[in-house]
Amino acid sequence: MRTITIFFLFLANQIFAQVNKAPAYPLITHNPYLSVWSFTDELNASTTKHWTGSDQSLLGLIKVDGKTFRFLGKSEKPREAILAAADEKPYQCKYTETLQEGWMNESFDDSRWKTGTAPFSNDISYAKTIWKTKDVWMRRFFSVNEIPSGKLYLKLHNDDGVDVYLNGEKIYNCVCVNHKATYIELDESIKNKLRKGKNLLAIHCENTGGDAWLDAGLSTDPKPSADDDLIIAAEQKSVDMNATQTIYQFACGKVDLTLTFTSPLLINDLDILSRPVSYISFKVKSNDEAAHEVRLYFGASTDLAVDMPSQVVNVQQYQSGNLSLLKAGTVEQPILKKKGDDLRIDWGYAFVAVPLAQKAVQNISSAASAVKTFFTANSSAKPNPASGKSLVLNTTFALGKVNSKEVERLVMIGYDDLYAIQYFKSNLKGWWKLKPGTTIENVLNQSYKEYNSVLSKCEALNKMIYDDAVKAGGETYAKLCITAYRQSVAAHSLVKSPQGELLWFSKENFSNGCINTVDVTYPSAPLYLAYNPKLMAGMLSGIFYFCDKSGLYKYPYAAHDLGTYPLANGQAYGEGMPVEESGNMIILTAAVAKAEGNANFAKQHWKTLTQWVGYLEKEGLDPANQLCTDDFAGHLARNANLSVKAIVGVACYAMMADMLGDHATYEKYHAMAKDMAVKWQELANAGDHFALTYNDKNTWSQKYNLVWDKIMQLDLFPADVYSKEIAYYLTKQNAFGLPLDSRKTYTKSDWIMWTATLTNNQQDFDKLVEPIYHYATSTPTRVPLCDWHETTDGTQVGFQARSVVGGYFIKVLADKWKK
Repeated sequence: MRTITIFFLFLANQIFAQVNKAPAYPLITHNPYLSVWSFTDELNASTTKHWTGSDQSLLGLIKVDGKTFRFLGKSEKPREAILAAADEKPYQCKYTETLQEGWMNESFDDSRWKTGTAPFSNDISYAKTIWKTKDVWMRRFFSVNEIPSGKLYLKLHNDDGVDVYLNGEKIYNCVCVNHKATYIELDESIKNKLRKGKNLLAIHCENTGGDAWLDAGLSTDPKPSADDDLIIAAEQKSVDMNATQTIYQFACGKVDLTLTFTSPLLINDLDILSRPVSYISFKVKSNDEAAHEVRLYFGASTDLAVDMPSQVVNVQQYQSGNLSLLKAGTVEQPILKKKGDDLRIDWGYAFVAVPLAQKAVQNISSAASAVKTFFTANSSAKPNPASGKSLVLNTTFALGKVNSKEVERLVMIGYDDLYAIQYFKSNLKGWWKLKPGTTIENVLNQSYKEYNSVLSKCEALNKMIYDDAVKAGGETYAKLCITAYRQSVAAHSLVKSPQGELLWFSKENFSNGCINTVDVTYPSAPLYLAYNPKLMAGMLSGIFYFCDKSGLYKYPYAAHDLGTYPLANGQAYGEGMPVEESGNMIILTAAVAKAEGNANFAKQHWKTLTQWVGYLEKEGLDPANQLCTDDFAGHLARNANLSVKAIVGVACYAMMADMLGDHATYEKYHAMAKDMAVKWQELANAGDHFALTYNDKNTWSQKYNLVWDKIMQLDLFPADVYSKEIAYYLTKQNAFGLPLDSRKTYTKSDWIMWTATLTNNQQDFDKLVEPIYHYATSTPTRVPLCDWHETTDGTQVGFQARSVVGGYFIKVLADKWKK
């Protein structure tokens, strides 16, 4: 292994840790597909997962003087099928698309029903039996030789609602969608309905619209492994996060382990930011001054490279440059063939790379035997399988005798997605592949070579992000910014368009899966405006191209999105948000101009901006019944906060005209915006606050769109508008934050941050921000940070792992622009 410089050892021991509690902890985070998290405070308390919640197992073991400790993840143990679902083994069953009385009973005569092979779907790419009607009824007889001693699970993949019967008795029903095979634990009383010999599983599924899917089976817990008794859970001493790293400290018997996950998402260095490579560092030293025999194991599931665990992968072991590599990818390789929200990448290849100088032993095994490879000294002699399902990429280090002098080993996780985004039918490679001839092997070797320098850059960025946030809003605020940083950045993918433009595409995670949604870009913007306006412009360029150059968009207002991730071929959302998106695009284009100190970006799109501001001039002051970014709350007419956005948008257009030297246009539109602001105050005035809607003064809402008037110094609304609203908000807070408006008690934490930035003193700012921190550190919903939560109990309402938490940086941006 290369010698690590004394300077670097000092730097590494001074890791800048800033956050020690989060709803979930980022481990490997690069883009919406390469995104692995721990959903528990203790790293060894659960299997690591993709942000969607699907298992993507990383496993870490350390053997100290013959005792084995588990410090990372949990050993993968696939459930055992009692009745295999189609993703495990295709099966035939009887089905009909016409309701018949008694269809769920064993005695029912299904001889006139059709025979089909599961799964049933209207997607011809995956269905074994095409189902295009509203309903389908399925009957499947099966035999059981032995009643399982463990729990019974219904394995269900359904779209939409289902009624499930076992031997004529209903055991499950829901009006729901499971976009992937989901294990549903059944009560013991239901397991008692299972009997030796012949059984019947009967299911009705209703498709209410859109996709249709039905597949089901029954499973039980796997039998305990003898290896389980040989493994001790390591004692986690601490967990700390900074902007680019999550660092764990463990006591493993008589040695201590520092485990550091580094995803170098350097917002100010696009070449490193775009590399799909994370570092995992293992540092071991004795804690009793004596020398101890130590071996390390790291295993990565090939589920990193599949959408569903049932997919078969090809695997390979080889060397490249200074690295030993393990590689895995699906046999199918459906490059850019799938789109959607609850979806993982199943094209391209996952890599586990270790330096040859570290003399690691690498091999590939089934999940069931992965741990055994660590206990078997000659495991390297076993041949690797060429393919299989849910295999494990194993790496073992023999450290020999370890004393109080720290020993480090390094693993890198990489992913070659081949092509990242489809942009108006052109398949685009990731930014990291722009240089001709670049391969993932090159990038992995480069990442290894630059390990020390990259970590130094990460340290500098970690300190900058933290220091800026502390200065802008205090320690509690800074902790929230750190929690948000990697999540926001890793919800994007960086590519270059055929026209040569940088494109920074978000995925609307855990919502509808849209790509480049404008009202997701809008709340995300502060982080990118503060630290790299080029990325901010890259969030707008695709929408501008769609609206003014593609010939595919015909409306006088801005588009909502560019499609469903990763396919950016035109708007997918079924309804426009005319005032919302037009205001967003104008405001953010003006924000780019302010951040860059010129309006060159705006000048390129002036004709389109002029069209949109004309729409706001006509429709913005008193908006008609329409959706806004808070579309989950439903349509709303005469929306006062939406009107603020339109007014600010008109003023931003004026500001850009002034920067371009068109003073006549500036005077016209600035005067217009000022006049609209005066009228707004009259229309929305409800005495001690301003209403949610003009026509109902018994309502209220957060006026977070006012923040741009303040931080861009547009001089539209007097200071007493802000102070009146803040004073009223402080009377409406709940334990976990300020509700979004008077209709419900749920909130959006990104908008609270914007609202808090309207305050004129630290005390009021803290009063609004501290409940968000309470939420982030106390929520019972353990998923990547959710931005839509209930203010009464801190539970998730919807959304997770979204880029919008970049909006937490609004106070940082305000502080920078104030200077």
